[in-house]
Amino acid sequence: MPKLTHYRKRGEVAMVDVTEKSVTERTAVARGFVRMSPVVLRALRAQKLPKGNPLEIARIAGIAAVKRTAEWIPLCHPLPLTHIDVTARLCKNGVEIASRVTATARTGVEMEALVGVSAAALTVYDMCKALDKGMEITDIVLVEKIGGKSGHYLRRKK
Repeated sequence: MPKLTHYRKRGEVAMVDVTEKSVTERTAVARGFVRMSPVVLRALRAQKLPKGNPLEIARIAGIAAVKRTAEWIPLCHPLPLTHIDVTARLCKNGVEIASRVTATARTGVEMEALVGVSAAALTVYDMCKALDKGMEITDIVLVEKIGGKSGHYLRRKK
């Protein structure tokens, strides 16, 4: 049975020692959703918002957050990222956000991908909250992980 990796034998929290791991290419893909009212969707489609284009600002915020993941999540390793892609697109009921992060490193980039989606979703909320504070940030999940000791992971579709 797998065990939690961020604990010592006595139960103290610890950063995982990746010294002996191989440096390999690692990629992670995450996604999330911001559910919003038709009023907000219409404003986004018309691009009539006082702060600028929320989807583009969210994309940039997601990229910036990925680069600072080790500052957001205390036990994450700072990684030499080689590629970051964050997208935000309008859908029927809101905004779908996705991120894809790659690094050549000793540990994976799952947290980086998840942080990118989270920051982008929070930015959409911030940019649109004047129109609707009832928006919901939902379904932030790891979709895929490639590389590393544990191998390939692909989230099952529901």
